[in-house]
Amino acid sequence: MGAGVIARFGHAPAILETPGLVLASVYDPSPESLAEFARSFPAVEVETFNNRDAFFASGIDAVSVCSSAPAHPSNVRDCAAHGLPVLCEKPLAMNDADIAAMIAVMEEAHLPLVAAFCYRFSPVAQTIKRLVDSGAIGAVRSIRLIYNWSLFGKYTNDGGQWHENPYRVGRMLEGGPMVDCGVHFIDLARWWTGSEITDYKAHASWVDEEYEAPSHIWLHADHQNGCHTAVETSFAFTHTAKDPVSLFTYDIIGTNGAIRYDRDGWRFELRNGDGTQIMPGSSEKNFTGMYHAWARALRTGDFSELPTGRDGMVATRIARTATEECIRLRRSRHIPGKP
Repeated sequence: MGAGVIARFGHAPAILETPGLVLASVYDPSPESLAEFARSFPAVEVETFNNRDAFFASGIDAVSVCSSAPAHPSNVRDCAAHGLPVLCEKPLAMNDADIAAMIAVMEEAHLPLVAAFCYRFSPVAQTIKRLVDSGAIGAVRSIRLIYNWSLFGKYTNDGGQWHENPYRVGRMLEGGPMVDCGVHFIDLARWWTGSEITDYKAHASWVDEEYEAPSHIWLHADHQNGCHTAVETSFAFTHTAKDPVSLFTYDIIGTNGAIRYDRDGWRFELRNGDGTQIMPGSSEKNFTGMYHAWARALRTGDFSELPTGRDGMVATRIARTATEECIRLRRSRHIPGKP
């Protein structure tokens, strides 16, 4: 459900690459989006619908919700009414109440609701989980996760006319970089440590003053086990530069060593008392790995290796409330700007 960029870029190709899954039907209320989807996969036989009833009557077995966040609650309610398992893009919804309702309606229907945290399935993230669980760096005490980028630039040129990049505008209106990207890092920190976040605080800056949400934000979170996680993410890093760059790093520091990953060159290493181990890097995302796990779960009924709706709710709640607190603080200080 939803035929936009994330469906075309991530979900549809992964479904097509996963044994046991068939990309059967696509729903979107926009005929233009459906036409663009069809152009993106000219060799694939798939039915497209802009009518929900027809979509649900097409004989599907499970649904990937790839629409915009405000549409997720109604999409999930419809799936529950038709007895269909759901894998839902992040953020799960625009507020905690809607996410709780989504979880409840799926539980009442005895159906799984899976959060599409594709970062968990990256070989790098999986290796970090194994190393942490094996005690390779001792007890984890500090995690620093950074993703600063331009979100494909503030402006785009369409037929010789410059205007704001609509993809970037949409992500800013949905909550900005912590809600869009930071949820992945919050989820990774909880998953790697196996420890809940008990307290958190955020700070932000408004490089783009026209949006209520900040375009650059820092989150500091304390875990129940004593670990501290710092997340920094930005949509304003070289967003107006001719030659944009990005910064994407993981640092996991333990009592007996450290793990570091830098997406620039896929540099990935473990340093502890035994020496330095250079490991193979990979992309931070793995839609195909996520769909392989989704296919196994649908086949076996065991969804334990997949992020739950609750995982999605916790990460989204932290990201959104931290962002909202920064917005409230800015208003209280009467800092100039459109908001």
